[in-house]
Amino acid sequence: MIQKDSQQLLNLFHNLVLAISDKIIELKKQFNSDLENLNKNLISSEELHNKYIGRKGLINHLYAMLSKVSNQEKPILGNEINKLKIFINDSLKYSKKQNDINLSSNYDDITLPSFQKEVGTMHPSTIIINKIKTIFEKIGFSSVYGPEIDSEYYNFEALNIPEYHPARDMQDTFYIDNEILLRTHTSGSQIHFMEKNEPPIRIISPGKVYRNEDISVRSHCQFHQVEGLYIDKNVSFADLKGTLNYFAEELFGRNIKTRFRPSFFPFTEPSAEMDVYWGLESESDYRITKGTGWLEILGCGMVDPEVFKSVDYDPEKWTGFAFGIGIERMAMLLYGIDDIRSFYQGDVRFLRQFK
Repeated sequence: MIQKDSQQLLNLFHNLVLAISDKIIELKKQFNSDLENLNKNLISSEELHNKYIGRKGLINHLYAMLSKVSNQEKPILGNEINKLKIFINDSLKYSKKQNDINLSSNYDDITLPSFQKEVGTMHPSTIIINKIKTIFEKIGFSSVYGPEIDSEYYNFEALNIPEYHPARDMQDTFYIDNEILLRTHTSGSQIHFMEKNEPPIRIISPGKVYRNEDISVRSHCQFHQVEGLYIDKNVSFADLKGTLNYFAEELFGRNIKTRFRPSFFPFTEPSAEMDVYWGLESESDYRITKGTGWLEILGCGMVDPEVFKSVDYDPEKWTGFAFGIGIERMAMLLYGIDDIRSFYQGDVRFLRQFK
């Protein structure tokens, strides 16, 4: 009986291996057919990229099937899928290059500069920051910048985090001396700005922050944030939700679902975390969202009156909201990057993927 069950399991593995191998061959034929349509301008390069090697493309579905085969067959099939992915990626790049050459051949002006070899593109973190700046500029937000080396006062105390406050334990800090540190968040930028400006205020502040954390696939000792601040008369939590829902729709698409969950931040009250519904269409989706489909993208809340007092604003007259967005996490979601360390290794091959 045991031998019979073992044989059935082996047959099942064998059939699955054959099915994946057939699927690889089928996808390659299908791609070659689509590539001919691309060369005839019947389909765009971006459409083909998304269809085959995008975050929810056909190649990722093949990777998901690997979890069901034996450990002995996984590396063999995985290598074949990797070869197909490289073939598709190289074919799309070559097709684009040929198209550029064909376009250039229509011109005979020898005074035009020659084509230069690509050495890299804009960093994905910069791309996301620029997108966020554009989204908020449309509704009147200006960009300001604060110092990366700051004092305890601006990084903690003015944000309602006094000495011995338990919230300081949430942020492992790089200290330069007893009072000077590498900022742990961009929230201190709002204090610098409010000290020099009167309300109403509508700003975002992008920048790099530092925390004394172990470097791993999901965490790093340096990363980027965008701090947002809006202060005026009669600002409400409804204004906060409306603004951030607008932001999510502009970045992820009009059909994105959002939700707000109660949270705690010393400088906002009430505080919340905002989630988007990422979906459960692939094995990666289950891993990233821990099986819920929901993913946190930012923290936010109404500015605590104690923060207003630290910059001599009248909390009876002014109200406002603040929010903080993690840039690398946003880029990892949008581009399907699964290792945060890739952002800091300076690999030009990594950067060339982003346009």
